[in-house]
Amino acid sequence: MSLRAILCVVLAAAALAGPARGQNYPTRPVRVVLPFAAGGMADITTRLLSEKLGEKLGQRIVIENEPGAGGITAARSVLAAPADGHTLILVTSGTATSVPRFNKLPFDPINDFAPISGFSIFDITLATNASAPYATLGDFLKDVRAHPGAINVGTINVGSTQNLATELLRTAAGVNFTIIPYRTTPDLMVALLRNDIALAIDYYATMKGGLDDGRMRLLATSGEKRAEFSPNVPTVSEAGLPGYVVKSWNALFAKTGTPPQIIAKLNQTIREIVAQPDFRQRMLDLGLEAQAGPPEDILARLKADIDKWAKVIDEAHIPKL
Repeated sequence: MSLRAILCVVLAAAALAGPARGQNYPTRPVRVVLPFAAGGMADITTRLLSEKLGEKLGQRIVIENEPGAGGITAARSVLAAPADGHTLILVTSGTATSVPRFNKLPFDPINDFAPISGFSIFDITLATNASAPYATLGDFLKDVRAHPGAINVGTINVGSTQNLATELLRTAAGVNFTIIPYRTTPDLMVALLRNDIALAIDYYATMKGGLDDGRMRLLATSGEKRAEFSPNVPTVSEAGLPGYVVKSWNALFAKTGTPPQIIAKLNQTIREIVAQPDFRQRMLDLGLEAQAGPPEDILARLKADIDKWAKVIDEAHIPKL
């Protein structure tokens, strides 16, 4: 056989191997690496998705929690694995805040990872102690304007999505309140219930207990439209700050170089899961909207959020790490 004929056979075999690789995937358990500790919102929601994903793919999905500043530990773990779809990574809105927060990350989420799909999107919630004299966000902002610098607003750690959403609120409203960052969400909730802070800005799931039992009052949510879990509560935009929108999200990415047939199979499977009524309801109970789409959509959101939070970090003079 001539060299040219051999080359044709090799190329034909490679062309046939591509689709087969996607059809046979996965051939062993799939790791999903999370840059967060167990028990948090990202961990809980990823486990909900992974349970369904394992059922549909016919393989066990193994969650590996590898927390670390900037998601560096998790990223290194995924980048050390083969690009065969058997090791995935959770990329979130927190990834978008980490890129401009660090002088230089040892990985590039845009180029080192291939987007698969988002699977949940959710608002930030703004809540006050039920005993506080604020019936609306407008009441709170009026008080801040009357007492510049004297009123405390709590978030979790500096540079988190919640913290940057608070910085954005201060800028958008043109007011001067004092932002108090807490180490953990429970610390933040205790501070609000003790009236150490006038307003807490965090996710609905962390506020739900206090809202349900009447100890806390929800003043606004941060989306383009009212949240499904609180249809009677206005958005920040409706409450007097047009254009203020903050959305957090969770998505799965793979290592760049993963065969497109595998990316397509995962994307389709996630879309099928997100369309299931029971999955959507379980997400809604946590204050999230189950949402999936083509890979390019979540990549565009990641890029846009990196640009958005870079401006907020610069304007707030938050030191880089």
